[in-house]
Amino acid sequence: MSEKVKIGLVGYGNMGKTHADNIKTIEGGKLVAVSDIAPEKLELFNKELRSEVDVFDHIDAMLDSAKLDAILIATPHYFHPEMAIKAFDKGKHVLIEKPSGVYTKHVREMNAAAEKSGKVFGIMFNQRSISAHQKIKDLVDSGELGEIKRTNWIITSWYRPQSYYDSGGWRATWKGEGGGVLLNQCPHQLDLWQWMCGMPATVRAHCSFGKYHDIEVEDDVTAFVEYKNGATGVFISATGEAPGSNRFEIAADNGKLVFEDGKITFWRNRVSERKFNKTFTGGFGAPECWKCEIPVDGINPEQHKTILQNWVDSINTGSKLLAPGTEGLNSLMLSNAMLLSSWTDKMIELESFDDDLFFSILQEKIANSKADKDPNKNNVLDTKGTY
Repeated sequence: MSEKVKIGLVGYGNMGKTHADNIKTIEGGKLVAVSDIAPEKLELFNKELRSEVDVFDHIDAMLDSAKLDAILIATPHYFHPEMAIKAFDKGKHVLIEKPSGVYTKHVREMNAAAEKSGKVFGIMFNQRSISAHQKIKDLVDSGELGEIKRTNWIITSWYRPQSYYDSGGWRATWKGEGGGVLLNQCPHQLDLWQWMCGMPATVRAHCSFGKYHDIEVEDDVTAFVEYKNGATGVFISATGEAPGSNRFEIAADNGKLVFEDGKITFWRNRVSERKFNKTFTGGFGAPECWKCEIPVDGINPEQHKTILQNWVDSINTGSKLLAPGTEGLNSLMLSNAMLLSSWTDKMIELESFDDDLFFSILQEKIANSKADKDPNKNNVLDTKGTY
């Protein structure tokens, strides 16, 4: 494709505003349309960009425009699959914000529509572009760590004050957002966790709802998982701890890897633990271990731009996507399983995850939701410096 990819943006809220600015810097792409159902958002767009961009008050009208090749969806979570399916049916390429949706049943439908359309489908998992995360994945995939025994991720550096949740009538409600820390903040870490180490087989979780805030969804989560090879893992997240932590640890046969403060440290065994266990006869002892600081290029400051550029390049040249949209199902299934485990007080097997059961319980939560307590409150916040 020699001409620039003509992109329509759906939603001019917190992230939509950021994406509109970023699209202007992308090679091979051009912002040609914006749609939002809120008149004040479109007015804000006209004031801030004032460019030759068509403005629509509904996605349907925008999709009917002959100008579009692709759309970027930056709306509240529930609308991601619905809008993506509409776009695929109109023959458009699609990039969606995270998460892929609210419930797995809907996302499976979206993935099927994407496959049928043959169009390029991406998801804004921008943290896959960080070199440290790519290095960890490489260390796992290459076998450098050996077989994984245990994974631990504590990510509690998402602190949010009550004013954040009060900024939108839809925020932190079952009807408006469909979840809390698992669906809003954690999709990145849940995605990276499974991208690096694979999907677990079972999940057992304990979620607290409105523990630290006046909200109806989860703001504190502790989950235990087991993998097919017998390895175990723990995932902890919250939005009510200050200061928080972001520490990822992998214990494996060839040593231990720790990622914290942007640095990767690998305590490397000269002899694998399993081999040492079988051959050492001294009673007490452990493999000789070297502390290795793994070199990385640094944190990519333009993560969202990287995913945008990669998506446009894939449309233009067929290059491989760093974050295929269909893979958004994995992190969503993890978050759905954690909620379902907490709701039912049971361990959840992912291979036989019950989409319908989760959906039915969610509908009960939605029926009692207070999302409409102030539907006109929808402030646009500055997202600079966030994930």
